[in-house]
This record gives sequence, C-alpha cells and structure tokens, in this order.
Amino acid sequence: MIDNKNFLNALQTRNIRFFAGVPDSLLKDFCAYLTDHAEPSAHVITANEGAAVGLGMGHHFATGGVPLIYMQNSGLGNAINPLLSLADPEVYATPMLLLVGWRGEPGVKDEPQHVKQGRVMLAMLSAMDIPFAVIGPDDDSADPALDRAMEHFKTKSGPFVLAVQKGTFQTYKLSDSSAPEYAMTREEAIGELLDPMSPADVVVSTTGMASRELFELRVKRGEGHERDFLTVGGMGHASQIALGIAQQVPDRKVFCIDGDGAALMHLGSFPITGISACANFRHVLINNGAHDSVGGQPTVGFDIDYGAIATASGYQIILRADSKEELAAKMKEFISAPGPSLLEIRVRKGARKDLGRPTKTPIENKQALMQFLS
Repeated sequence: MIDNKNFLNALQTRNIRFFAGVPDSLLKDFCAYLTDHAEPSAHVITANEGAAVGLGMGHHFATGGVPLIYMQNSGLGNAINPLLSLADPEVYATPMLLLVGWRGEPGVKDEPQHVKQGRVMLAMLSAMDIPFAVIGPDDDSADPALDRAMEHFKTKSGPFVLAVQKGTFQTYKLSDSSAPEYAMTREEAIGELLDPMSPADVVVSTTGMASRELFELRVKRGEGHERDFLTVGGMGHASQIALGIAQQVPDRKVFCIDGDGAALMHLGSFPITGISACANFRHVLINNGAHDSVGGQPTVGFDIDYGAIATASGYQIILRADSKEELAAKMKEFISAPGPSLLEIRVRKGARKDLGRPTKTPIENKQALMQFLS
C-alpha cells in the first residue's frame, strides 16, 4: 500500500502542487489527506470532472506547473470533451496527471453500474491516446509510475493517467470539519418524505447512499420498489430523469430525491427544469454539505443558496426544512403547490454502517417502474 504522505511528497518534489477533482471511494484516503494537508488555495473540489480539467489547464497556463486531477473512472465521461478537445497534445498540449479510481476492475467484485466502465476503461484511454500506468495495493511507492508520467510530459505534453486499484492507499480519516450538525440524518429525512406521498407517486433517487436508503426504507415499511427509480450511476442526472418521467405522466406527482453534490455537478439542469413549467415535478434536495458516499469530502452545499438558484431558474415554490417538525409542515405545502418546486432539507452527514445495497438489478428496477407507470 502507498502512504498518503509519501505520495503527496512525491508529487510535490516533482512540482505537482495544484490539485482539483471530484472525490472517489477508491481515492478517499488520499483525498482526505489532501483536504487536510494541501494549501486551501492549491486544492479545489470541483462540481464535476470536466471543470477540474479546465481548472488544471488554467493553472498550467499561469504557472507552467503540472496539475493533478482526480476522479472516479465514471467521471471520465464528464472529462472526455476537455481532455480531447482542449488538453490533448494536438490542441493545447497541456500536461496534467490524472489520478483515476478504477471502479469495476475486471475480477474485482463491484456494483452493477461500475462493471462496464471498469472493463473498458483501459481500452478507452488507449483509444484516446492517453498513456497510463496502474498502481495498486502491492505497490509501496508510486515513484516508477510518476517517473513515466514526468517523462511523458517532457516528450509529448498532454494528460497521463494513474489508474488506481482498490486498496492502493493507506487508510486516512478526514479531520472533523466545522460543518453544522443538523438534527436529521438523510435516511430519516427520506422516511419523512415517504409518509405523506400517494401510492401513485413516483420517486427518482440520486446515486449513492440516498438510493440505498430508499430501497431499505421500502423494505422496512413492507412496500414494493416498483414506484422508485434508483439512479445508481450517472451522478447529477437524477433530476432530468425525473423530469422526463413527469412530463409524460402529468396525472402523477414525480419526486426527485437529489443530493447537494449531485445537483452541483450538473447545475444547468435547474433552469431547464424551471422553464419546463412541469406542474407535477417535485425536486427534493437533501443537503449535507458533503460527498457522503465517497469519504465525506466537503461540497459548497452550505455556502450557496440553492433556493435563490431555483427561483432564478423559474421554480414556482421554494421551501427549506432543517428538522423533522419543519419537514412535516413544509411537505403539506410542497405536495399541494404547483411545480416545478424545490424543497431543500439540511441534514448531517453520515450513514448507518450496516446500510445494505439494493437486491434488485438495474434491469429489474427499470422493468418494475415501467410496469407501474403503464
């Protein structure tokens, strides 16, 4: 395994001193160490992976330095455009080191949404002419891979990927933050949301813990899963899936259970939803100020005003709840008022340690929902 301190030192001695990206579960220990030890001005947790590539390019243009851009391999989809149309050696020839968590690596058990991405990742990089090296739990140093990357930057300026296997970095726990401790957990908030819903209502939940908690809450309540769509991949796209459903079933209310990090990732969906005038769309934003599913790295969720963004985007009703009592009261108005509407619920970060995963496959989830909608 690679020591986080040694890895950061190895980067800095090679003049890699700027860091940007979206946290990943396989990188969570290094990301936590980076959050605690890098200069705040030299580390940006971005809204999405493509934005991190852009920040890295700007850093290189201004300083000549090589940035480190980190992401889960699912985030390569957000980064392909700027990697090929901007940073590529045939365009702006921008050197950058990409630290990519290899979810779904062949032979390593993982969730369904990661299997295809993991299987094709190295082939994708080869097709994009992006050189790479793999580092894993058997390595005690990344120096050989970093030396290869530095040589690439000298000879053919452009991106280089370090593909990170599961268990590569030593365990490191993020220091306690000063984020406010709200009364509810996310799971408690979702449970409160379900109580006043009609049996005909549809729920679309975002990727990560929220979908897992929704699934287990249905089991606990003795309810089926047919009315729920669990967006287990595609972070940031749940609201538009929900909107697409809502537009076709105007006689049903469609609730999107979103997260602060997911909403930030594709914030441009807010005005598209707002101008849709989709009266049966209900956008629930559960805000814990953290990327909770991948190590608890902070977002800017508590530093911005989602309600103001939604208002400017054309949402009809904006509500906020910070406690069970407020949530119960606000849900009555939220359900009865015309949409598109937003209900922001502020909760504390964290989840049950025994939280399971959905026992239905994505195909089974889709088929059950389509039957329910028909």
